Amino acid sequence: MKPLEANHRAVAFVQTNAKGRVLTCQQGLSFWGGVDPDTGTIIDVHHPNHGASLAGRIVLMPTSRGSCSGSGVLLQLARNGKAPAALVFREEEDILTLGALIAARLFDRPVSVLRLSASIYEALSHAETAEVEHDWLLFGDRSIALQHLNVQSLELSELDENLLRGTGGQACQIAMEVLCMMAAAQGASRLTDVTRAHIDGCILAHDANLDFAEKMHAMGAKTCIPTTINAISVDRENWQSQGVVPDFGSKASRLADAYVNMGARPTFTCAPYLLDDAPQQDEAIGWSESNAVIYANSVLGARTQKHPDYLDLFIAMTGRAPNTGVYLEQNRRPQCEVHIALPKTYDDALWPMLGWLAGAKFPNDIPVLTGLEQASPSPDDLKGLCAAFGTTSAAPMLHVRGHTPEGDLALRDGAQRATITIADIAALWQRFNAGTNQVDLVAIGSPHASLTECQRLADLLDGRKCHANTKTIVTFGRDVLAAATKEGFIHRLEKAGVQVIPDICWCSITEPVFPTTAAVLMTNSGKYSHYGKGLTGRDVRFGSLKDCAEVAVSGVAQSGLPEWLVDAALLSCSE
Repeated sequence: MKPLEANHRAVAFVQTNAKGRVLTCQQGLSFWGGVDPDTGTIIDVHHPNHGASLAGRIVLMPTSRGSCSGSGVLLQLARNGKAPAALVFREEEDILTLGALIAARLFDRPVSVLRLSASIYEALSHAETAEVEHDWLLFGDRSIALQHLNVQSLELSELDENLLRGTGGQACQIAMEVLCMMAAAQGASRLTDVTRAHIDGCILAHDANLDFAEKMHAMGAKTCIPTTINAISVDRENWQSQGVVPDFGSKASRLADAYVNMGARPTFTCAPYLLDDAPQQDEAIGWSESNAVIYANSVLGARTQKHPDYLDLFIAMTGRAPNTGVYLEQNRRPQCEVHIALPKTYDDALWPMLGWLAGAKFPNDIPVLTGLEQASPSPDDLKGLCAAFGTTSAAPMLHVRGHTPEGDLALRDGAQRATITIADIAALWQRFNAGTNQVDLVAIGSPHASLTECQRLADLLDGRKCHANTKTIVTFGRDVLAAATKEGFIHRLEKAGVQVIPDICWCSITEPVFPTTAAVLMTNSGKYSHYGKGLTGRDVRFGSLKDCAEVAVSGVAQSGLPEWLVDAALLSCSE
């Protein structure tokens, strides 16, 4: 991320008077899955500030990380009076900044957002209280003049100018205004064309998402480029028979319908790269949903920023996005190297752990992973890698030397280096495996399961039955459901006792579809291992797809490290 220039030491991106006690987070935080949208309490059990309240505080963090849905969480907090008084960043930040812009522009609930140079940020982090008053940041005996975004410096096309003047209607005018403000905030000089969009803000995690979507639809918002839609909060066609509370099911359906009525395809998947018309290398797209963005950039070689929720709709309405970040060739080069001490033997559980650890090593930078040149990761392995990377990193992509389209790009000058050791992997395994060995729920499909994952799970369960006390659920998109049904995989899974559910994924599933009696769940997803405890309150266990299949049948997870990791640890100690 770029440091602030010397003449931009304190910039107000969204300004309103604010006053409160200072809370400094040494690590970035994903508001979605990391902050309770009703109380403002940090619920991410892996975050150092777990349990702290953000409500009414002057909150400092280097930048945000994780899910694009954090913008919606901030909007919900702003609307219910539990938002931070101000958010203060040291690095570039888009997700929460966008949420604050929407809160101010559409709902008259502004949250102050500042970006400070390193020296002022450091000084503020030691203050007990601070205040934003008019054009000043005040703390201790210091008064720092605030500068503002210069939207007028953007080079706009004739179409951009017309939309800004309102010739396309109120909805498009608001969309272009916010796009221009975000472009200025990101240091872009202009907007760029994109060919397709993916909408992420369609999960009913709170009422703010529904209110935003229906407000934009009522204004006449329409997509102008091909647009897909993320997983939603209910099985759209079957929720009435699944015990879902009618008020929740109705609202979740209305939210999905609002985006479909604005022109989005009802794909209802968090893995749009699994669709038949996946983006091509070098194609400029406008996607939201963190795992999809990282996979598109890293594995497909397409180009998209990790666009916040709500901005994704504005991009879909205009076909335009700020021309910055990894849209630009020079910004796609790796900023750091993470070398992997690859075990001699391993299974597919390795890849999510490598993604999580790589993000933790350098949470704000694009890494290149080395040491994996002789490995043979499948698309599913890379899917798990990218999704877990997005939980600990703010970066929109990574490279894997020898396996991704731009994996051979040269490191930037002065790049830092780190190593993921066998000990790191073993420690994360233990961190990902909490609670008792008795497992009540096996959760597959975060991100949505692919056709090959469905086939593999069917093969692993072939001729066996899931344990009566262990519910096993697979979630996937409609396209994969259709293909898996045609191939006979769905019949085989259901014969083994697996419940298959389209449209929703584990990051949006709620009770009673999520079994109310489950106390311990197991997953093969590094992403859900990270977020699961905070989202559900349940203990989480982690393992390979084969491990999950065995637990689905036995109901009991093995203790300790898996055999391949024990062997690797012993070999590492003997060397």
